[in-house]
Amino acid sequence: MNQLPLGIGLHEGITFDNFCFDNNREAQHALTRGRQQFVYLWGPAGSGKSHLLQSLGHQAALCGETSAYLPLTDAAELSPNYLHNLEQLSLVCIDDIDSIAQQPQWEEALFHLYNRIRAGDTRLTLAASSSPATIPIALPDLRSRLSWGLVLRLTLLDDDSKLAVLQERARARGMELPTEVARYLLHRISRDMRTLSDWLEKLDEKSLAAQRKLTIPFVRELLLPDKEKST
Repeated sequence: MNQLPLGIGLHEGITFDNFCFDNNREAQHALTRGRQQFVYLWGPAGSGKSHLLQSLGHQAALCGETSAYLPLTDAAELSPNYLHNLEQLSLVCIDDIDSIAQQPQWEEALFHLYNRIRAGDTRLTLAASSSPATIPIALPDLRSRLSWGLVLRLTLLDDDSKLAVLQERARARGMELPTEVARYLLHRISRDMRTLSDWLEKLDEKSLAAQRKLTIPFVRELLLPDKEKST
């Protein structure tokens, strides 16, 4: 993997092939076929922003390009110096930029990264939960740069699409996830795709350990809090 050694890696198996673009066809075309220098993705939690950024990283690696993926939810543990020299890479993906809003050193570092990248061929893709117009960035010059290039809004999948994605990911793991079990899960936990994917991984581990198929009684048992199981 041709990535800058930031200590933050891409998750294996997160690609464009297992992302459901049903509600986001413009993003599908722009990210899988286009090579815009600046792209800004925004949308609610669970709309797939992190998945798409990591998919871009995997795609870059397949093309022999260098890339970096930097989630700024960890900004408190990182330094704005992480943004230095990223313009030397082919692709830079920065997630959760809302996390550094109102932090002058981070805002200034991102502003200067934009300027350095604009002078070269590096591609920069950012992700946030709000649009460039509403994100609470204090530095006016950075706010203007967030609108450079392509701005794409991502929307949440409906329940049928989420169910289809869960079943496809289950098949990729060699699991059988019956439709009634998938619907049971959808109605009992948070419906954002990150939580659903985490639960799918947990179900895979637990079913293998118990040598049991995925059934509603088995899933119900796993969803019960430990306190209720002991009563």
